[in-house]
Amino acid sequence: MPARLTAINTTRGVRLAECARIADTFYTRLVGLLRDKQLQLGDGLWIKPCNSIHSIGMQFVFDAVFFDKDYRVVHLVCEMKPWRISKMVFSAQSVLELPAGIISQTATELGDQFEMRQEDIRIAR
Repeated sequence: MPARLTAINTTRGVRLAECARIADTFYTRLVGLLRDKQLQLGDGLWIKPCNSIHSIGMQFVFDAVFFDKDYRVVHLVCEMKPWRISKMVFSAQSVLELPAGIISQTATELGDQFEMRQEDIRIAR
């Protein structure tokens, strides 16, 4: 079974994902969310390493949170539509793709600090 991730915005005290997948190999990063028809609340995809994303071939709108090496938010994309390419964020080390609307629902902003937990083991900040 693939590793699952919980993503917590510790600045705001909210969880953005509770069962996100991790894309950390060439293949999982290549496929990304292309096989999905939508993301449910609590779902997501943490892509690492990553500093730019695309939605070419995607079937739904999603949010994306870009993190630096310390899991601080350095860029946000709200409601990325299919067939788009994000800008390259040179300070980003990873990206968390989430259901559309999660960024605004959780009031996530640039500079917010995150903690990533994999199967109840804290792996970052």
